Amino acid sequence: MVSDTLLADVKKVLGERVSTSEVVRMHHGTDESHHEPAPPDLVVFPETSDEVADIVRLCASHRTPVIPFGAGTSLEGGVGAINGGVCIDLSGMNRIVQINADDLDVTVEAGVTRKQLNQHLRDTGLFFPIDPGADATLGGMASTRASGTNAVRYGTMRENVLNVTVVLADGKIIKTGSRAKKSAAGYDLTRILVGAEGTLGVITELTVRLYGVPEAISAAVCAFPSVDAAIQCCIVTMQSGIPVARMELLDAAQMKACIEYSDLSYQAAPTLFFEFHGSQSAVREHATTVQEIAAEYDGSEFKWAEKTEDRNQLWQARHDALYAALAMKPGARAWSTDVCVPISGLAECIAETRKDIEASSLLATMVGHVGEGNFHVIFILDPNDTAAFSEAQHINDRMVSRAIAMDGTCTGEHGVGIGKRRCLEQEFGGALDTMRLLKQTLDPLNIMNPGKILI
Repeated sequence: MVSDTLLADVKKVLGERVSTSEVVRMHHGTDESHHEPAPPDLVVFPETSDEVADIVRLCASHRTPVIPFGAGTSLEGGVGAINGGVCIDLSGMNRIVQINADDLDVTVEAGVTRKQLNQHLRDTGLFFPIDPGADATLGGMASTRASGTNAVRYGTMRENVLNVTVVLADGKIIKTGSRAKKSAAGYDLTRILVGAEGTLGVITELTVRLYGVPEAISAAVCAFPSVDAAIQCCIVTMQSGIPVARMELLDAAQMKACIEYSDLSYQAAPTLFFEFHGSQSAVREHATTVQEIAAEYDGSEFKWAEKTEDRNQLWQARHDALYAALAMKPGARAWSTDVCVPISGLAECIAETRKDIEASSLLATMVGHVGEGNFHVIFILDPNDTAAFSEAQHINDRMVSRAIAMDGTCTGEHGVGIGKRRCLEQEFGGALDTMRLLKQTLDPLNIMNPGKILI
């Protein structure tokens, strides 16, 4: 519990931008995952890095946990205050600090959302491509090392964050780098903090890469007779060096759900969504080549979405996959999990996971950013059926073990949170001790989002 003294001290810093309301606390202890909500004792709404630093120093002096909060769209329980404490809501820190169009980068506060940034950039000829689906904050995206549908061409937050401003566990504010596109100076603190899920500090500002809006953009949908055929098409496309911007897999169950939920006119079959970026001639050339590859694996004729509104509908349907899957079973709860493997192992990993699902009593769909070897399983579960959750856990454990055995990872983009903490020993072995040492060094009181990533 937050002491009366700490509450009074926090109010001296933030005035009325402090809440102990049960509704507000519950909102800030809940994300999009299947994990039970874990509300904080107190929610604060700072507007500057200095205010965040003041709050962290006060929490350190009272040995009180600090949990950063962006938009609450995480999928592994990352925002839950499992040990109580103070939630720092960064949504009020939503200023776009500086656009450096000539250098293709922008500096923003952590509460800026990806849609807000791209709306602000609309007249510059530039855009920010990382697209996890939800309108997440850039601070949260950096903290979870987010990626999404565009990552096959543009990379993830790991490749696109140049530096961050972060408040450390003692309240010190540091900046981890410059705007230079490369550096050989010192330890790469930026990469350490990107993906740390708030366990090493609170990101309050970041500089990210921008890209020119392509001259031409074209999207296409192609159905296949089997998931394996679709994946083989994907693998050959990647091995051929074709620079697709997006290549997304939906299995038949997920495609059926999306057709019904988003009113699409496609087949309920294993399907790849493609998008091509570049000059008019390059887009035509790349699309033709991929269509020829698809035909070798009995893919259907491409159905094109070239108008902006048609592409937006297509990708919105992909982003709504979770809600489409939930609509298949009203009142259910979704458990969305992911792994990532080298692309050569993707077909086997998906096939074996699908066998596990079909041998179970569960309803589950599969989607994937297959150009990167990353795929997701969405279990649709009765929230009152504990046996179903146990069955889903068993399938998830087998999938993770399978991925790690292929030299893959337990999560490609969802993060660790509380859901995959126990997978890290299997994945990293002795390197986990080094992670623990780093955590102890930067956060000796264990107040920064405790209980996440490391057990």
